[in-house]
Amino acid sequence: MAPTITAAMTDSQEHLTLTHKLRKPLVEKVRRERINSCIEQLRSLLGPEFLKQQPDSKQEKADILEMTVCFLTQLQQQNQQQRRLLNHVNQLQSSSDNNLREADFSPLSSTVQTSITKDKSPVNSALWRPW
Repeated sequence: MAPTITAAMTDSQEHLTLTHKLRKPLVEKVRRERINSCIEQLRSLLGPEFLKQQPDSKQEKADILEMTVCFLTQLQQQNQQQRRLLNHVNQLQSSSDNNLREADFSPLSSTVQTSITKDKSPVNSALWRPW
């Protein structure tokens, strides 16, 4: 009997399953290496913070992750406080600038208005010629 399509598919599926079984441990190993590498990078970046919190204890992966979350949370809160302070300063500065403009221009505008009124009088309407 000649081989059928189902037999060929079964062989193909067995080959894929075998390939998957062989590759899975390698893929898992690479994934674990990536995770461990990132945790080591976190530990080196946050080294001084770890020494403040736990100077004599061995740092487990979970400890490193917890300390990182804590540090990032504090950093985010500081950032929000600085942003609020900067917004407040900007609001104060803009309101101060507006008040300053109004105070500076009001005497000037009345002087200009008076000058324009004087210039319209028939006595002062002659053109000034420097020659």
